[in-house]
Amino acid sequence: MQRVVIDKKSFDAAQAIQDMLLDHIVAVTEVEYFESSQKRAGTDFFVMSHVRASELGGQSGVIEVARQYGARTVLIVDEQAPEYSVTTELNGKIACIALGQQLDCEYAILLLCALLHGTRRAIVRDQNVKDLFKMSERVAEADVSVFINGPTGSGKEVMAKYIHQRSRRSDGEFVAINCAAIPENMLEAMLFGHEKGAFTGASTTNVGLIRAAEGGTLLLDEISEMSMTLQAKLLRAIQELAITPVGGNRQIEVDIRILATSNRNMQAECVAGRFREDLFYRLNVFPVATMPLSQRPQDILPIAIEFLVRYARDVSEIAYLAPSAIAALEAYDWPGNIRELENIIQRALVLKAGPCITADAIMIDQFSNITTFATAAGDPVAEQRLGL
Repeated sequence: MQRVVIDKKSFDAAQAIQDMLLDHIVAVTEVEYFESSQKRAGTDFFVMSHVRASELGGQSGVIEVARQYGARTVLIVDEQAPEYSVTTELNGKIACIALGQQLDCEYAILLLCALLHGTRRAIVRDQNVKDLFKMSERVAEADVSVFINGPTGSGKEVMAKYIHQRSRRSDGEFVAINCAAIPENMLEAMLFGHEKGAFTGASTTNVGLIRAAEGGTLLLDEISEMSMTLQAKLLRAIQELAITPVGGNRQIEVDIRILATSNRNMQAECVAGRFREDLFYRLNVFPVATMPLSQRPQDILPIAIEFLVRYARDVSEIAYLAPSAIAALEAYDWPGNIRELENIIQRALVLKAGPCITADAIMIDQFSNITTFATAAGDPVAEQRLGL
């Protein structure tokens, strides 16, 4: 089934939308003219221009198109509207987006693609990041362990999920555990499971996360925080493809793929004796490195737009970024990476007045940064709020 079908008639942005979605590996196809005899297997979105919707006779004609193509949702795009707005009809089955003169062509296409793609990944533009995803897609096909290294908040778990979704294990479970967030005495039981009565409070048997990921993928997030004792037990499990639950006396075979992440220099950790070198090389069959946001400034805007779409309570409440807000975001160096950008967009959605997010709603953690970026953006409202 296609994710998106686009009717290109009287739709200037149609080709650019199709190209961007295809580049993001989204199943999309086009039609030039609709005929009532045409039928399709189904699609999540049928996209057409406001002009085309009018030619079809309005809502009744649009509904007929949706029925013939098996479309779950119809998106109608008004490229000539004077003001930005998003409205819905038929309980959200038809969404009408008026792009307005406030949005330039590049922003409008990014917004429409963010609405359509459904992958929960931003439409990245940095070529190095694109190449990284393409390489990871090839890695996903091989059932090998992958070690994802990169700074905190740079999208390591997103990359892990992408590898799982593109692998032959995609129908299995994706189980993630943050090794830094769980005390050592609990982490072993959570990973390997335990028998009833194995320790105080073990009133029932627990299969553990490794067995819960049977046939799927286990993500060991921030594995560099794991104790040396537990590292030895994990190494044995990986070597033998079998585990022994806490309090148990027999091995249980498992079929899982292990992905691991860390924000540390693992070679340095091994040299310092904080991480077992043999375990690292077992996990590091294929290394993947995520990039800090400061090194991929082209992706700041598409990631921000992705969060605006994701955190809108309803499609009709999707906000847009004013040029002053975009300037503020792109002037910042993002020490907290994508996670920090996500926080700031969520704050902006709270602080905004109306559908437009201006620079005064971009609340950076450090006050000096707020002053710098609001001034750089040249937003008089922001400057007034900051007392400038």
